Amino acid sequence: MLPSFLWPLVVYVVVLGLHLVLPGRWTPGYVKDPATGAPLRYRLNGPWVLAATLGLWALACARGLIAWDAFYAERWAMTGGACAFGLVFTLAIVLPAPRVKPSLLADLFLGRLENPRWGGGRVDAKMYLYLVGAVLLELNVLSFAAHHLARYPGDASPGVLLYAGLLTFFVAEYLTFEKVHLYTYDLFAERVGFKLGWGCLVFYPFFYGVGLWSVADRPSPHTPAPLLVAAAAVFLSGWLLSRGANLQKFLFKTRPDARLLGLLAPRAISSGGKQLLCSGFWRISRHVNYLGEILMALGLTLSLGYPGAVGPWLYPLYYVALLVPRERDDDRRCRAKYGPLWEEYCREVPYRIIPGVY
Repeated sequence: MLPSFLWPLVVYVVVLGLHLVLPGRWTPGYVKDPATGAPLRYRLNGPWVLAATLGLWALACARGLIAWDAFYAERWAMTGGACAFGLVFTLAIVLPAPRVKPSLLADLFLGRLENPRWGGGRVDAKMYLYLVGAVLLELNVLSFAAHHLARYPGDASPGVLLYAGLLTFFVAEYLTFEKVHLYTYDLFAERVGFKLGWGCLVFYPFFYGVGLWSVADRPSPHTPAPLLVAAAAVFLSGWLLSRGANLQKFLFKTRPDARLLGLLAPRAISSGGKQLLCSGFWRISRHVNYLGEILMALGLTLSLGYPGAVGPWLYPLYYVALLVPRERDDDRRCRAKYGPLWEEYCREVPYRIIPGVY
């Protein structure tokens, strides 16, 4: 049998193959081709790839080729393999490219290439990385939940099932609306290096489900149903803020006069041909989507019913550590790009992330 160290590589290859052969839709993005000035076009088929991969995994498990909880049993070896492949990918995509920063370490971490693409654009590095990270995350979530069900068949934790269900919803919804993410910070502001490459090949699929790493082997804490409902409500409120804000911005950039869900009319301030959206979700705070991401992570942690365990809290703490500095970086970038218009926008929307607090 193939060593578990190599299993992540198998997933990477399968996802790439499915992405290439399954039907896809070509969608223009926000990033423009520097050679032509036209928006880059992306071939998207995330939901099909996710469904096909899960089908192949379920078939392999049903036929006894792999145990339903094998990804849990081999999680450390798989993580080690993914780390090695992530490092190889980083070196392979960064070193041949022209230098951007004086420091090699900075180039390795942040990357040199902004939008590497292959096959005439059929494979975009950034979108593939997010696709394979999401698919492998879902495989881990299902396998970890399967381990818990097998270990506690008569008294499985509803919190573990809720956690797995919410994360599955997160992955499925993300890939269903992947075109919206063509207009997010990662796609237009970051280059492909260790941060994005290793992050999607390793950190995304193996850390985002860190709550299950901590409690999949533990018995049910018998969390009262009202607390589970509250945890789900926190998650869904975060999802509404994050996805609603991203969808509203997507509509504003593609159809400036469109109302979100037919209700929220766009309002923007403008100067010199530049516009900044400041209505609806974007009236709440300048990075209300970041608040949504943190609330989703908090809801997941609370759903597990182990508030004293450290592991589940690593996920929301990670988002705070990631998004607060990113907000500061984005603020500097916007001040340079928009000038006085950004100052006006900050007066219009005074809070950075949390309304009334920060």
